[in-house]
Amino acid sequence: MAMTAGGGSVVVPANRAGRRGGVVDEDEKLVFETSKGVEPILSFDEMGIKDDLLRGIYNYGFEKPSAIQQRAVLPIIQGRDVIAQAQSGTGKTSMIALTVCQVVDTASREVQVLIVSPTRELASQTEKVILAIGNFINIQAHACIGGKSVGEDIRKLEYGVHVVSGTPGRVCDMIKRRTLRTRAIKLLVLDESDEMLSRGFKDQIYDVYRYLPPELQVVLISATLPNEILEITSKFMTDPVRILVKRDELTLEGIKQFFVAVERRSGNSIRYVISMIPSPSPRLLFSATLSGRLTG
Repeated sequence: MAMTAGGGSVVVPANRAGRRGGVVDEDEKLVFETSKGVEPILSFDEMGIKDDLLRGIYNYGFEKPSAIQQRAVLPIIQGRDVIAQAQSGTGKTSMIALTVCQVVDTASREVQVLIVSPTRELASQTEKVILAIGNFINIQAHACIGGKSVGEDIRKLEYGVHVVSGTPGRVCDMIKRRTLRTRAIKLLVLDESDEMLSRGFKDQIYDVYRYLPPELQVVLISATLPNEILEITSKFMTDPVRILVKRDELTLEGIKQFFVAVERRSGNSIRYVISMIPSPSPRLLFSATLSGRLTG
């Protein structure tokens, strides 16, 4: 999230995923309200994760689970429905990736997990993290998103993948074409659910759900919990584990934001702004006008 002011730019580094040095301190300040029996697990080694998956997690650069990972990973891999309140930058994407890799049976070349996200970028990012973390277990994942070739989606799905990460429209389309077969799907992840509803995807989410097997585990991730989200939880989920950040803790502490005013846009000023963020921190750079929108 970022806002621009005047003629300046905003750089938003988000580095809370616990990579190369563990969890950022702000993450440990969060106060959670969780279902009874949910205790934080402070090490990936104590989560009962497959050895080859652990190898992938550490190889990717993770050292310590983030606060949301400490609480949500075990209930998910145990098969419970889970409502997790988590914003971007809290390690939620890697939480999704490692739990998905843990529950998938790679011996079966059928889609077993469906992840639905509000944007193409998030769906693609989730696919990439799954492939990276699951490198040593030979997991097959594919992003079904608009703007990409339908023919490529069809070829990938017919070849066989374990995980589909996609946007509601394309996922719905692939299901209705009977290219995305749902009979073996055992886990549905709705990522950034509040954002999906705000973009008008409610009907498509319900359409997708109707095609899925009745014995389905559902994980819902949302930064906020409006009434529409609670409606979904009541219809899709059974006795869900709740991992909620206390309302007064909902801040953007994990995302550092600042702006730099420049007299006019130029390659030198943009390079200067980008250079202020030490690599390899993720960086998003926005300018004040649509025509000058840039990413770093």
